Amino acid sequence: MAPRKPKVIVTRRLPDSVETRMRELFDAELNVSDEPMSRKALIEAMGRCDVLASTITDRIDAGLIEKAGERLKLIANFGAGVDHIDVAAAAARGILVTNTPGVLTEDTADLTMTLMMVTLRRVIEGSNAVQSGEFAGWAPTWMLGRRITGKRLGIIGMGRIGTAVARRAKAFGLQIHYHNRKPVSSRVAEELGATYWDSLDQMLARMDIISVHSPHTPATYHLLSGRRLKLMPKHAILINTARGEIIDEVALADLLASGDLAGAGLDVFEQEPRVNPKLLKNPNAVLLPHMGSATVEARVEMGEKVIINIKVWMDGEKPPDRVLPQML
Repeated sequence: MAPRKPKVIVTRRLPDSVETRMRELFDAELNVSDEPMSRKALIEAMGRCDVLASTITDRIDAGLIEKAGERLKLIANFGAGVDHIDVAAAAARGILVTNTPGVLTEDTADLTMTLMMVTLRRVIEGSNAVQSGEFAGWAPTWMLGRRITGKRLGIIGMGRIGTAVARRAKAFGLQIHYHNRKPVSSRVAEELGATYWDSLDQMLARMDIISVHSPHTPATYHLLSGRRLKLMPKHAILINTARGEIIDEVALADLLASGDLAGAGLDVFEQEPRVNPKLLKNPNAVLLPHMGSATVEARVEMGEKVIINIKVWMDGEKPPDRVLPQML
């Protein structure tokens, strides 16, 4: 008799190749509508599956985990970030949590560089001007942006993505600075010509560009507070492809509106998918719909990692991408 396939409930649509493979390997229940599951629907799902294949749109807090059925043993997250999952509460219930690290690095770094160039050179404003009929011909002082070469880039968080951004930025002629819990290795620092700042405040006051690459944790909530944002030079721009909660969005919108900050390029928002109306009114804010990992290649690789984590768990081994409370 063939062994029972684990019941896997997938909370959102995934690439076709990933869903097909899940159906082959597991008793997989797919979300054909792709509508985010309500809290009630998540509770119902967690009561009748062995594995919940979740995404960042699922807020799996302690209350939700408390109502999970005894059958649930694994939350296999489709994404690297797990700030939407109470990992400690899951561990207390004997539920494993896995994620999909590493596969987002290059794509998110690419988008970060895109946001830097688009924001500095006012590309969206220029495109809007052409499409609205405002463009009346070349003029010496119209739509002036800033040169990227030679600028000082301050990276907050020099993990995989921060380091990948630094490598790209160096190729564009930027001077690399960073703030991290600890300095990178001497080899990486020498390769990048990177300057380490143990004081975030001091770094913020001296940079032309700040790029955020920290995870969202209680310690990084509003890490860039209103007070810290005011430390940035007026000509500086802020880039965020990490998590919206790291920045005080209201304070940022006010600084952009008053001209006390030159621009911002944001792929994530504090109350996502809601975007602060003040930001929407700012022509110097480039706003993207959380698309840092939105490449076909990245999403397929993420799905493959989810499958591997489930398959290894199904075989009685420890999943390779297990997330433990002490890791957060």
